[in-house]
Amino acid sequence: MRSGALRLGRREFGPHDPVIMAIVNRTPDSFYDQGATFSDEPALTRVEQAVSEGAAIIDIGGVKAGPGEEVTAAEEARRTVGFVAEVRRRHPDVVISVDTWRHDVGEAVCEAGADVLNDAWGGVDPKLAQVAARYGAGLVCTHAGGAEPRTRPHRIEYEDVMADILGVTVGLAERAVELGVRPDAIMIDPGHDFGKNTRHSLEATRRLGEMAETGWPVLVSLSNKDFVGETLDRPVKERLVGTLATTAVSAWLGARVYRVHEVAETRQVLDMVASVAGHRAPAVARRGLA
Repeated sequence: MRSGALRLGRREFGPHDPVIMAIVNRTPDSFYDQGATFSDEPALTRVEQAVSEGAAIIDIGGVKAGPGEEVTAAEEARRTVGFVAEVRRRHPDVVISVDTWRHDVGEAVCEAGADVLNDAWGGVDPKLAQVAARYGAGLVCTHAGGAEPRTRPHRIEYEDVMADILGVTVGLAERAVELGVRPDAIMIDPGHDFGKNTRHSLEATRRLGEMAETGWPVLVSLSNKDFVGETLDRPVKERLVGTLATTAVSAWLGARVYRVHEVAETRQVLDMVASVAGHRAPAVARRGLA
């Protein structure tokens, strides 16, 4: 069991410290903001806001997760490497994560100051974990159901979706340790919507406690996902309430890191859950004392 501190960059997070990872997309076609942070200045403003609202990690992505125009490794690096360096310069203590499945991009962003490699496609490039080990970076080990990057699931089936998630993510985490990645810098992610339909993602959420029981810190990326939209029949811009409800459930079941678009709202939900669980005192306590 590895239920102790999570150490990323210059930061250390205890087992009861919920950690917010704010999404900053360096893409012109992201599903949520449609390229709002593709240019440098809006993206840097987004970083400033996210940090001020309580994000400890900034997750920078240079390729849209879904299908779309091809983005080469060189173009992905062009979108991310210089930006990582600038965020590092402006925020020396923030944890910088980069969402990439490519080892050559991973190497370039680590050289620029990235602290974490967020491998959302489940080890499709096995060299990425080697890069994390070489640079002392953290690593997110994700279940993607064997899907190729930037593809959508089609009639995918699992005999037991959580058993598959556990087998893949724990296996990737253990391989990363064998390669030299620090155990206290590894997170496992059930990969909501990646290689899964809505019912799979709901079951993965319902059974998150099984992931937490492995001792590996659990990261969830729930924010405005399609499984939330389908569950409630809501378009992308109307999924915040469903996202926050799922966040609260995930927190209660033991998730520790939350990759999100809306930082301030997520912070309130996580603080409330932590207080109900007895891990956080109320910010103020006046009622009944006057």
